[in-house]
Amino acid sequence: MKQHGVSEQHPYLELNKRVENAWKDVNHVCLRPTTIPMQLLSRVLNFPCTGDLMHGESKDIFTNVGDTLNDHITSLFVDLVPI
Repeated sequence: MKQHGVSEQHPYLELNKRVENAWKDVNHVCLRPTTIPMQLLSRVLNFPCTGDLMHGESKDIFTNVGDTLNDHITSLFVDLVPI
């Protein structure tokens, strides 16, 4: 960052712009009729959601594991929802 003369916040802002544009593209494609079942599409779309969860809001909770990630894992695998 020093080499390019930008602040530490600048890469986060640029990445957030790209992520928002990518989500707009994904939502636009999902609204079109397709022969692919929505159940399959929803599973494919859940994967990028985990990236947003772990790296969103300028926090990297994947590398710096803390209470937030532990709470999410606990809610998914320990505190199961009865069906």
